[in-house]
Amino acid sequence: MIIVQTPLRISFAGGGTDFPDYYERDGGCVVSTAIDKYIYVIIKDRFDKSIRIGYSRTELVESVEDIEHELVREAMKKVGVHYGIEIATMADIPSEGSGLGSSSSVTVALLHALYTFKGMLVTPGQLAREACEIEIDILGKPIGKQDQYIAAYGGLRRIDFQADGTVKVSWIAMPEEQKRRFSEGLMLFYTGITRKADKILSEQRDNIEDKRATLDKMKAQADEVHNALIDGNLNRIGRVMDAGWRHKKQLATAISNTSINAYYEAALDAGAIGGKVAGAGGGGFLLLFCPPDRQASVRHALSSMQELPLQLERDGTKVILNARR
Repeated sequence: MIIVQTPLRISFAGGGTDFPDYYERDGGCVVSTAIDKYIYVIIKDRFDKSIRIGYSRTELVESVEDIEHELVREAMKKVGVHYGIEIATMADIPSEGSGLGSSSSVTVALLHALYTFKGMLVTPGQLAREACEIEIDILGKPIGKQDQYIAAYGGLRRIDFQADGTVKVSWIAMPEEQKRRFSEGLMLFYTGITRKADKILSEQRDNIEDKRATLDKMKAQADEVHNALIDGNLNRIGRVMDAGWRHKKQLATAISNTSINAYYEAALDAGAIGGKVAGAGGGGFLLLFCPPDRQASVRHALSSMQELPLQLERDGTKVILNARR
């Protein structure tokens, strides 16, 4: 039996500049971090040649081509595992519509587990690249590249997307005390609104040329957040997130709505410095940066929403059990 644990993520600035339509001309940049909430993939071999997949439903098939879970199907084809296997996926949070990068974490976790099943060691870079190939090139999902890379590498990272398609992943070095204070200022609330991200992201992708000036500002904000993290100017990060959220809402019509706007403004009135809706927007989780002495007021203002406590996660995808007979 093999168990792989792969983190989810939150991002602070630069989202949208990881779309090929943008970075292939101007280069893109995001600042994001893995968090201590995870996707788990469990794999074991079967006594026969059939394939059993367990997620929100169960599939039992004889051929890879018959698998309906498209991420499992394409990951198995990519790695070259064709029969005699059981695969189960589990998540710490609602796996659909969360805005925490769960689909890409699932893809990275599946690849990592399948390569381990075959006895092959692979780098985070290879896992991220192949996850992008599956989601973007093969399945045609209207998404960028940041989620796959932060899931594979983990940590607090600056990720630069070069015009030639290469990706540079850099640690953001912070003293431990400073990193702890930053983590303590982050709050995450579940809006209770689930949505399919594809429609929002498709519109956002289609609008890239018209919104390029806005995306240029959002890319510059990734530099601002990076510098503020290094300098320890944590409140500055909250203010940049607030400006970034107001830019992001211009990229597609369904990124925000009346309910989300009301939640966000209530949080600011209660003492949060800034924030955003995680991921594509339209629902999922509301991420805030708030000094600890104001957090009780924010919790009171958002008492109708469930809070998800979080900490920064140092590691990317990793094998936490490898028991082979």
